[in-house]
Amino acid sequence: MTHNDSIDWQRIFSLHSMLFTIGGVLCLAFALKAFLLPNEFIDGGVTGMSILVSKYKKIPISIPLIILNIPFVLIGYKKIGKSFAIQTCFAILLLAIAMHIDTPDFMLIKLDALILIALFGGFFIGLGIGLAIKGGCVLDGLEVIADYTHKKSGFSTGEIVMLVNTALFIIAASYFGLEKAMYSIITYFTAMKISDYVVDGFEEYTALTVISARHETIKSIIVNDFNKAISVYKGERGYLPSSFQIKNDCDIVMTIVTRLEIHRMRNAILEEDPHAFVFIQSIKEVTGGVIKQKIKH
Repeated sequence: MTHNDSIDWQRIFSLHSMLFTIGGVLCLAFALKAFLLPNEFIDGGVTGMSILVSKYKKIPISIPLIILNIPFVLIGYKKIGKSFAIQTCFAILLLAIAMHIDTPDFMLIKLDALILIALFGGFFIGLGIGLAIKGGCVLDGLEVIADYTHKKSGFSTGEIVMLVNTALFIIAASYFGLEKAMYSIITYFTAMKISDYVVDGFEEYTALTVISARHETIKSIIVNDFNKAISVYKGERGYLPSSFQIKNDCDIVMTIVTRLEIHRMRNAILEEDPHAFVFIQSIKEVTGGVIKQKIKH
């Protein structure tokens, strides 16, 4: 055990975790029962495997959902901790129960426009997965399994996920038909994007870096007008193709912003110095420092 040897029962059964977990389960169950299963679509990952096994073996989808997630729960237990594994077990069992309950006819959505089935099915799948992650667990264990396999095989996590899902969609094409498999790919990618957005939301952080001759004014704009902390690197600007010999010392200013703040801050910087070099980088995680402060209006 590397991360958490004790069980944090208070976190597992906190109102925050329970609401997000139950909400995630309900969204995923609704997506499967209302959109995917009636229209013979599949998703990626363990959920997609469960759909294929259910169709092939003529058994309720609840059974493969539980069985196929067991390896993931064990790996999660070893890699992440007991609390995570217990909460994930609870979520998967809750999902299996939700899938076992008979679906009312009005919830079975069959449309002629299959693209709508793919998009809205993917939307609710991604919403469910994202809510579960925010609650502290997962409903599909493929990525953790892929991360574990990555250390054994040398393939990256993304390559393993893509390889498994490619095999799934090839099988789906032979079983459901090429058209359904292609729409299933749309469902999968929609779910990925929505889950990322739910997890990161408007608070997805971005690094904004500015190289400008007016660096002192740029610092003032970022710190005093936008109430953002900055980091300053000593550097040089110049070295242009037409004037390579010309260079000047300057301060390279970097700050961390959310996606909602990027546009306003960039416009303010370029208004002060239209020739400023501004570049933006997506970042996965921010720890420490001063990140969030109230912006003056």
